[in-house]
Amino acid sequence: MDPADTSVESTPDYPPELARLPPGRHGLPREFVVHNQRERLIAGLAEAISENGYAGTTIGHITRHAAVSRRTFYEHFASKDECFVCAYDTVMEELRERVSTAFDEESDWPHAVRAGIAAMLSFLVVEPNLARLCMVEALVAGPIVVERYDAAIQSLVPYFKAGREGCSPEVLSRLSTTTEEALVGGMVSLISRRIIAGRTAELETLLPDLVEFTLTPYIGSADAAKVAREG
Repeated sequence: MDPADTSVESTPDYPPELARLPPGRHGLPREFVVHNQRERLIAGLAEAISENGYAGTTIGHITRHAAVSRRTFYEHFASKDECFVCAYDTVMEELRERVSTAFDEESDWPHAVRAGIAAMLSFLVVEPNLARLCMVEALVAGPIVVERYDAAIQSLVPYFKAGREGCSPEVLSRLSTTTEEALVGGMVSLISRRIIAGRTAELETLLPDLVEFTLTPYIGSADAAKVAREG
């Protein structure tokens, strides 16, 4: 193993699995070392992109932030694009898991939507570099990532479409076949604009507005506002 890959101190900004390896002979299993290096490269990519944007980020930027050698980078990824795809998939898997868990813990649909949106915003606030990676830079990272971005947007549609169950015929008649896609698109657009403006830390303040916006077509503005203002 390259000494440059094991001689850096721990970084407090990421969870333990993203921490740098201890210096010297750590005696850790190779499986752990490989996993640790891969996670560090993902974190390093996110940091580098946050500073330089996707187009301006080089492999040198990534390895410097990850504190590993170029050789280690190429042991895991063939290119910056491949590293980005892996990073995006990893982030979106974590985000979907958090949203799904929060949604499923609620007993009724309006509060499940509120909980899911809250979980998403909370994750993005805690991980601003990852927020920018998945919500902003993914749109300029090439067609493969854009396809994944579109798929991620579509994966949120069923959470809102579940609101159709129990709606009166009158309400259903007002909902178009693209209502849910429009709601998800509007929500993502508002979140992305805050991130682009450097206001990621303020995302959780959007919760009431996003909840009211997404619930209103199904339960009406008064009830939607009531759920939105809870907590």
